[in-house]
Amino acid sequence: MAIKTHDASSTRKPSPAAGGGTRPPRPKANPLSGLAHAALALWGVITIFPLIWTFLSSFKTNTEIFGNSWSLPAELRTESWGRAWETAQVGKYMLNTVIVVSAGTLLTMLFGSMAAYVLARYTFPGSKIVYVVFVSGLAFPVFLAMMPLFFVVEDLGLLNSHIGLVLVYVAYSMPFTVLFMTAFFRNLPTSVGEAAMIDGASHTRTFFQIMLPMAKPGVVSITIFNVLGQWNQYLLPLVLLAEDRDKWVITQGIADISVIAGYEADWPGLFAALSMAIIPMLIVYVVFQRQIQSGLTSGAVK
Repeated sequence: MAIKTHDASSTRKPSPAAGGGTRPPRPKANPLSGLAHAALALWGVITIFPLIWTFLSSFKTNTEIFGNSWSLPAELRTESWGRAWETAQVGKYMLNTVIVVSAGTLLTMLFGSMAAYVLARYTFPGSKIVYVVFVSGLAFPVFLAMMPLFFVVEDLGLLNSHIGLVLVYVAYSMPFTVLFMTAFFRNLPTSVGEAAMIDGASHTRTFFQIMLPMAKPGVVSITIFNVLGQWNQYLLPLVLLAEDRDKWVITQGIADISVIAGYEADWPGLFAALSMAIIPMLIVYVVFQRQIQSGLTSGAVK
């Protein structure tokens, strides 16, 4: 009697690695995805090209700028950078800006984080009203408050001073800071803070040593946004620092240079000043790009 043997190799499924297996179907191309990538590419070109053109024009002469503005500079001339830094006092304006923005951002993050933590973690009568008042500041255009703001700062004796501008920057940046940080603190786990309170930690110690470090991604993200917003602010310094030229910030200085350039025909100096104002913010964004994305993602996922 013949016995048939079962050959396992004959029924074995061919492995995909051997090339005989079935491959998973490729995902179908989504036309909307292609349009989105094309729109992002176009947006990137529109954003980056003016920056590159401004930087290259700072090394040109007036003849090269108005003769063929699309050409590269014949040689890298740095005289315009020296004129912008010394003659146009861009160095002084940039130092003033660094002082004002550093103080304004520090106070904004300190008070904004504390207010957001209280609104997110504690319930008290009127807490929702306080939160709505903070957030409603986002819907109030700044230029509508210029006149009363001018008189308030003048009555405080802080007009034409960096202290007055810093306080206005803090008030201007608080709504967005409170909105962002409140949502972030609400998503943090409460067990760690409760354990610290049980161990005898005060509310202040719990906030600064436990909850604030846990919210580091959000703090870093909103800090960079505040730095960018305050660095590029023009309307507030124009109103509050109009009379004291020595205390002007970089946006006022560049606006003044643009007016002077029209009379003295020093357009390379203007583009050099613009480049000096743009480069620090580009460096800040490039260095902290991952922290910004991490903070925004953490706040959305938790």
